[in-house]
Amino acid sequence: MKIDLDESGELRDYISVPAGSYVCRITEIRAGATRAGDERWSMKLVVAEGQHVGKQAAWDSLVFSARGRGRARLVLHALGLPCSGTVELQPSDLEGRHALVEIRPAEYQTPAGGVVRRNEVPYDGYRPVEMEPATAVAAPAQAAPPPPRAPRRQPPPGPVDVNELPF
Repeated sequence: MKIDLDESGELRDYISVPAGSYVCRITEIRAGATRAGDERWSMKLVVAEGQHVGKQAAWDSLVFSARGRGRARLVLHALGLPCSGTVELQPSDLEGRHALVEIRPAEYQTPAGGVVRRNEVPYDGYRPVEMEPATAVAAPAQAAPPPPRAPRRQPPPGPVDVNELPF
């Protein structure tokens, strides 16, 4: 076997679910700031339904800058939160919320020459999803009235001639 031990071809793979759209729940918010000083909330997205339930789908961020406002509106709308006008939001307002989220793989090279693979969410990768409230109780179904019965055919009057039977 021949291997170059000085080569820094380190691969870090953080992809835990394949590309696709998943109903995801926001389980954690980390508030911070961008290099430019704008407020940024990093959101941990966990698959809430289906084959990969419980797996981390991706980390995504909302940036509350003039440039990031359009995407913030899209994400807030998908999460069922106010998305127009002046709103007062806290990171905790997003925790536990659900959305249909498009997940796709991304790969980038580190300054040291390694490769990192992770999942990302595209700019418009959020859609609202209708979730059944856990406490909702279905109304009892009303029994539909039975369909009206067809009238019974009355036998013809008089004796039956077996030669006139259709079979």
